[in-house]
Amino acid sequence: MKFTVEKEDRLSIFHLHETRLDSTNAAEAKGEFLILCQSNIDVLIINLSEITFCDSSGLSAILLAERQLREREGGIIVVDVHGKVRSLFEIAKLTDIIPLVSSVEEARALIIED
Repeated sequence: MKFTVEKEDRLSIFHLHETRLDSTNAAEAKGEFLILCQSNIDVLIINLSEITFCDSSGLSAILLAERQLREREGGIIVVDVHGKVRSLFEIAKLTDIIPLVSSVEEARALIIED
């Protein structure tokens, strides 16, 4: 699985450089999210700009990160979700608990507002 991580104080930005987040790579994504969530971060921004397909395994990985950070009074923000992937988030009602924003800059602004 190809990805990059940027760390800034108590914020990490995870950018997945794949077209799919599904059963083929969700376990690895979960592992990376767990590592990031166990570090001293309050917010994890997950950039899905390159993802064109996501299944329930991919959603499960994202929900794991959300749960881990929520338990520590932190949170996640998902960036640049489009097409069928956005529809999946909406159908699963994940937009009620996970903010979806257009860009990393918008995510940063959302953090500053809180």
